[in-house]
Amino acid sequence: MSKVTEVVEELAAPIFQELGLELVEIEYVKEGKSWFLRVYIDKDAGVDIEDCGIVSERLSEKLDELDPIPHNYFLEVSSPGAERPLKKAKDFEKAIGKNVFIKTYEPIDGENKFEGKLVGFDGEQVTVEIKIKTRKKSIEIPFEKVASARLAVTFS
Repeated sequence: MSKVTEVVEELAAPIFQELGLELVEIEYVKEGKSWFLRVYIDKDAGVDIEDCGIVSERLSEKLDELDPIPHNYFLEVSSPGAERPLKKAKDFEKAIGKNVFIKTYEPIDGENKFEGKLVGFDGEQVTVEIKIKTRKKSIEIPFEKVASARLAVTFS
């Protein structure tokens, strides 16, 4: 994690705690000539524009006080969206029973991309039930081999 994202996480933690929000992710990226500081937040009932506005206003004040970023940037606060990333163990625990898309660092059973229902997570193994034509198959993926994971929206 970069120094900027670490500082922002420290500054934002009391705000999130007070508002009952969860930090999903912080990104600090350059796109073209502009820098963006993106803060993704969530809560059980979902976040709305008011939540994003409050966090943006309070975090902006803290960032202005400390001034940890030496150049101009855009602060964006938003929901992680329907295809929320799964990063931490608790994200996987909360996603049990939901559809997910997982990429692995190395192939498992000849594949490194899996989409299906997350049916289990024990802290070490992620179990995904995938559909192959008309049959279902459970795949166990070691947690340390997960390169990226997110919720997957399905239309049926």
